[in-house]
Amino acid sequence: MVKMEDYAGGTPAWCPGCGNFAILVALRRALVDLDLEPYRVLMVSDIGQAGKLPHYTRGNVLNVLHGRTLPAAIGAKIANPELTVIGVAGDGGSYGEGGNHFLHALRYNHDITHLVHNNQVYALTRGQTSPTSDPGYVTRTTPQGAPTPINPITLAIIGGASWVGRGFAGDINHLVQLITRGIQHKGFALVDILQPCPTFNRKNTFAWYRERVYKLEEDETYDPTDKMMAFSKAVEWGDRIPIGVIYQAERPTFGDYLFPSGAEPLVKQKLDPFSIAPLLEEFV
Repeated sequence: MVKMEDYAGGTPAWCPGCGNFAILVALRRALVDLDLEPYRVLMVSDIGQAGKLPHYTRGNVLNVLHGRTLPAAIGAKIANPELTVIGVAGDGGSYGEGGNHFLHALRYNHDITHLVHNNQVYALTRGQTSPTSDPGYVTRTTPQGAPTPINPITLAIIGGASWVGRGFAGDINHLVQLITRGIQHKGFALVDILQPCPTFNRKNTFAWYRERVYKLEEDETYDPTDKMMAFSKAVEWGDRIPIGVIYQAERPTFGDYLFPSGAEPLVKQKLDPFSIAPLLEEFV
């Protein structure tokens, strides 16, 4: 039986009041609820305040360049499909520097879970606007206000994601359920997490979100398998912001195409270093 202590790691160095603390607790609780031992889990992160999260837990961890979380996570899942692979990144690394990787991960439907700490600001580099900053948001890099932001929820649905959810760091119990469902889903699961940054984003605070977020699960008429209904919720932002499972679908994963039934995954295949000898001889 897995316990919370099994995922205990180092002491976080985040700013006091940061929404990352809640995400860390929620992820640990989700992994415990799923009874996943640390050795069965790989967390891949990049550079940034979000990328530090795996350092504060236990398990297999791979830290990569900023914006490159997804290609590394995808490679690990292809090599060893038995691993539960979780990508961890911020809104900048996911939707900015890593935007191209994000788009292709969606359409290939890789069987990984991607947690995006969406604080709508570049926090580690001291408060520049990010791809998801609200229109008109003023910082030192955008003194005239930020331009139109990316909507990661609509982008994910259009791009072909088979599971799209949005959580809020101010509701840990709900976030635990959301992360759990994302990990259980077979296919690419995006968990976009609204994560207040008390140091650099003084607009999108915990109080600001609490006045606006509502849970889709409380609407008995909402059907997340209805793509058009999901779009209608994806574009909601402002006075009301939906959280929960926004869209879900069942379709083959990239692994289903790569390893049809009975095929042996790469991690179990024997490595013969001499198999490339004929190729090398061509260059002699």
